[in-house]
Amino acid sequence: MTVCAIKGTAAHNNYNVASVFTVKHFCLDLLSNSASESRGSSMDLRRSSFYSTLDLVPQLENYASTLPHQKSRSRPSLEALRKAFDVRFSTSGNHISQQLMRCMLNIWGVILFLRLTWIISQAGILFTCLIILMSVTVTSVTALSISAIATNGRVISGGAYFMISRSLGPEIGGPIGMVFSFANALACALNTVGFAEVVRDLMQFGVVMVDSVNDVRIVGVITVTVLLFISLAGMEWESKAQILFFTVLMVAFSNYFVGTFIPASVEKQAEGIFGYHSEIFISNLKPDWRGPENDFFKMFAIFFPSAIGILSGANISGDLKDPATAIPKGTLMAIFWTTISYLAISVTVGSCVIRDASGNISDILIGNITDGCVGQGCQLGWNFTECIESNSCNYGLANNSKVLGQVSGVSYLITAGVFSASLSSALGFLVSAPKVFQCLCRDEIYPYIGVFGKGYGKNDEPLRAYILCYVIAVAFILIGELNIIASLISNFFLCSYCLINFSCFHASITNSPGWRPSFHYYSKWTALFGAVISVVLMFLLTWWAALVTFSIIFFLFGYVNYNKPKVNWGSSVQAGTYNMALSYSVSLSGVEDHVKNFRPQCLVLTGPPNQRPALVDFVGSFTKHISLMICGDIITVSRSWLVKWMNKRKVRSFYTPFSAHSLRGGARHLLQASGLGKLKPNTLVLGFKTNWRDSSSESIEDYINTIYDTFDSNYCLCILRMMDGLDIFDQFEIDDISDKCDSDQIKTVFQNDQGKKTIDVYWIADDGGLTLLVPYLLTRRKHWRSSKVRVFIVGDEQNMEEGRNEMVALLKRFRLDFNDVIVMTDSEKRPHAKNLSRFVDSVAPFRLHDEQQDGISVEDLKQSAPWKISDKEFEAFKLKSERKVRLNEIIRRNSQHAALVLVSLPVPQSDCPRALYMAWLDTLTCGLHCPAVLIRGNQQNVLTFYCQ
Repeated sequence: MTVCAIKGTAAHNNYNVASVFTVKHFCLDLLSNSASESRGSSMDLRRSSFYSTLDLVPQLENYASTLPHQKSRSRPSLEALRKAFDVRFSTSGNHISQQLMRCMLNIWGVILFLRLTWIISQAGILFTCLIILMSVTVTSVTALSISAIATNGRVISGGAYFMISRSLGPEIGGPIGMVFSFANALACALNTVGFAEVVRDLMQFGVVMVDSVNDVRIVGVITVTVLLFISLAGMEWESKAQILFFTVLMVAFSNYFVGTFIPASVEKQAEGIFGYHSEIFISNLKPDWRGPENDFFKMFAIFFPSAIGILSGANISGDLKDPATAIPKGTLMAIFWTTISYLAISVTVGSCVIRDASGNISDILIGNITDGCVGQGCQLGWNFTECIESNSCNYGLANNSKVLGQVSGVSYLITAGVFSASLSSALGFLVSAPKVFQCLCRDEIYPYIGVFGKGYGKNDEPLRAYILCYVIAVAFILIGELNIIASLISNFFLCSYCLINFSCFHASITNSPGWRPSFHYYSKWTALFGAVISVVLMFLLTWWAALVTFSIIFFLFGYVNYNKPKVNWGSSVQAGTYNMALSYSVSLSGVEDHVKNFRPQCLVLTGPPNQRPALVDFVGSFTKHISLMICGDIITVSRSWLVKWMNKRKVRSFYTPFSAHSLRGGARHLLQASGLGKLKPNTLVLGFKTNWRDSSSESIEDYINTIYDTFDSNYCLCILRMMDGLDIFDQFEIDDISDKCDSDQIKTVFQNDQGKKTIDVYWIADDGGLTLLVPYLLTRRKHWRSSKVRVFIVGDEQNMEEGRNEMVALLKRFRLDFNDVIVMTDSEKRPHAKNLSRFVDSVAPFRLHDEQQDGISVEDLKQSAPWKISDKEFEAFKLKSERKVRLNEIIRRNSQHAALVLVSLPVPQSDCPRALYMAWLDTLTCGLHCPAVLIRGNQQNVLTFYCQ
């Protein structure tokens, strides 16, 4: 594609073959093309921009540079563009059903089958539903926070730990990674013990190995060992096992609900099962606390672990093809359907089964004699008074953990469901814990744990971490008591949920441009509520366990904070530090920059700011409350009163006057010396010098040299040109402001909120994303919020739709909600002769014609006026000039009704005459009826679609 473009342009241009510039670039383009052909057809659609064959149009691959363990190709640097080098690139896949199934399996755990009916007998139907809804409230709010974090860039691996650490930094991420990994290992033990209890109860009909407690321990250790081997076999086997478990569970649920409608036999009635009866439902509505240790929060603590499976999909985010889509949809759908199932089972079983029954058929009442009868069975023709008074009842909701099996059509299917629920959850947590711990180990936050981070095989399986999780699970399986393990787990997971919600809240309030989750259905206040309610529940459940958990967290936090690991994840803590620095001048010298927290920190060469209010208002529109703005004034006398003018205008900016003999010298000093620590400009903003043709040669050269110095210093550059009659760079006196730059007219342009405005972005060259970031920041302001943003890109007729789809995909990855993407397919056409002639006439005063020289060589004239254009240079850059004229035609045709136009600024090459480059800038933006911004990043990413 590059060769075709070069051949076409060469034939079209009639370049001077002797031109070193032409030959050099033509050869380099041939070499770069031959290298690119070997990279496959996927590279064939890559196009050069209007400006250079090396200066490529924006592409998704340029931003895929943060994947670990991968070599990536970056875009050309500014130096490469000016000195002609070529660099190439790389790329990056939705299993919502996989995420949904995994979450549902982990939520439908052992508590559902072995403890839910007992909780109903204690708390009653109403309080049980309240417990379920409270748990769902905590998990739903947390799921919203997870979805927001997971869609703010791609989550590579490590699940909840990765999200928290990359959002709140290593100080909080490290401790929660340790606690969360440990909690997942405990959850594996919990579900394994539940499975072992069922196996023990089945064996007691025929055989007992040791005793009831030790049998649970033996079966549990054997079970977790088998699960370990399944995990070690790889994710493929684990996924196949989960599908089998899910199928069995669906059959078990269907079997249960069918069984509730089957008329109860006498034997079932003796066991307390009567089918749907309003008397049973009303009687079971209220609680019946039995024992001093049983209360509402004890029941909540036992039930809550059944809701912790919401993170199971996020914990294996590295194995999901599209975690940003799968995690939000899969998690929220899983919470919805499992909540419906828990509520349905609670209401149905509470309507069919009484609390106490003896199982003795002889307890049936003869006639209507109910004197002395106690319990719910009396109204249904059964007298279970004896076993109730002696606390020897073995059946009913309060006494039998197999109620669901007895109610169902085929009890063995419920047993199979118990096996599936417990084993699937145990297997899920056994896989999750090592994945999270592996990521923690690789971050090297804590010493001596790096050995567990080593991965094996094509899926990078953490085999050593599997063994460690297995050992921890076995240790807690040996406790052998389901209720004790459940209470311990609740604290650890509530602590994790607290920090996940706080991560989302903190990232939201820091107002970082890097916080752009594509999942919008969350609120920072719901996240804060989730964090607070999690802490409150921790202390209400088991206050001493909450204190122990937080003590561990604070100890681990202190260790990381003291050692200060050398990691930089672009966390919201860094963004918060930035805001504090803006408010309290806190130094950020110890914090490295990160692409997610990039902010256009602008040095604006306003002169006296009140003389160029449009320039001040424009930059203030996208820096206020977000980033640094410095108004630079190169002066001979002090104008400190201008600070009051900016404060009155509510411009959040520093005013920095500096005495210098020239614009170039003053700008160079301000770029190097302005700012404090990280509060240092990275973007120079200029007004466009529309009177450049009438200015002195020294003035023109001084202005253009300032632009050249900006690129040489690797700064971003932004040049604002107002519409005709609103020139903002030409010098004028304060008394002339009302005539030349009326403030009301400027506010109409930049602060009017009437009607829907259009911002057109011509992203011609890939500058790192600043051309997109500035309009995004503008649309965050109230006055621009309703604006329609359109992105124009270079393309051709054959691949127009494909190019547009690729750009739409890139914008979605960036979480930028722009309205439309338009492919310019006529960029290769010649400009109209009239417009081209106008351009030639505009540069005629700056031409050095060979035939007009009387004994004076062109070289001598170039030395005296280096900014002027020789015939050879004019011919060498003829094609580039024509492309600027053609681009201006396209802009004027498409953006005649726009409120603002942003165009990628061409990089000035070292051998380009200054006057010709100034004519290019003039040509690109002339004839527009709105302000135009020529903008260029420094070729470094300011946007990213990765979490890290």
